[in-house]
Amino acid sequence: MFFLFDYSPYIAIIGDVKNSRNIKERKEFQNKLNEILNEINKIYSDSIASNFTITLGDEFQGLLYSGKNVMNIIQYIKKESYPVKIRFGVGIGAITTDIDSNISIGADGPGYYKARDSIEQLKILEKKKESEYGDIQIKIDGDNNFQELSLNSILKLMYCIEKEWTKKQREVVYYVLFEKQNQTETARYFNVTQSNIQQILSKTHFYAYRDAFNSVNKILSEVKRNVKL
Repeated sequence: MFFLFDYSPYIAIIGDVKNSRNIKERKEFQNKLNEILNEINKIYSDSIASNFTITLGDEFQGLLYSGKNVMNIIQYIKKESYPVKIRFGVGIGAITTDIDSNISIGADGPGYYKARDSIEQLKILEKKKESEYGDIQIKIDGDNNFQELSLNSILKLMYCIEKEWTKKQREVVYYVLFEKQNQTETARYFNVTQSNIQQILSKTHFYAYRDAFNSVNKILSEVKRNVKL
């Protein structure tokens, strides 16, 4: 086992929209974000203990009882929100209050504390102009410092790869990642040659990125509760 827990923790995810005041059509984006979260709640319902919910104009949160789809959820939100950027705080720990499965408001505990700490740390790193701070931070309750360091190191390396993608490269990468199509099918979808897709995947370091993506999902899949509430 990768994690050290003597109880079954939850995974809390808090999303915080960057520079939300600079979004020209804020109401339209909030409506779009609400639609994205509704899709997440449908697609990944088997992992969700409390549905993803907008809590403030520029924040949302959700609670998972299984970690197997954490990266899928985060990257889906990033894909659908682009070019708007979002920072994600992930907290692994207990929830000490009642949980409403329909809406992620009111629940509290170390899981959410850790997710909030992650968001605040990302904001501090951004203010310090540390260029490789990333956009996802994980904090874990208990004696899991090594595990936390390892996961965040992988996430930072993934960010270093991802931040160099062009819009077109990003579309191709996300298509291959989520639709799980080969190069030939991807080329047909984008109406380009297979060699063109091969070049894009090579320039974006897609296969290294995908391996890291799958590794984080696999590690986090160890976090699971026996019963869905």
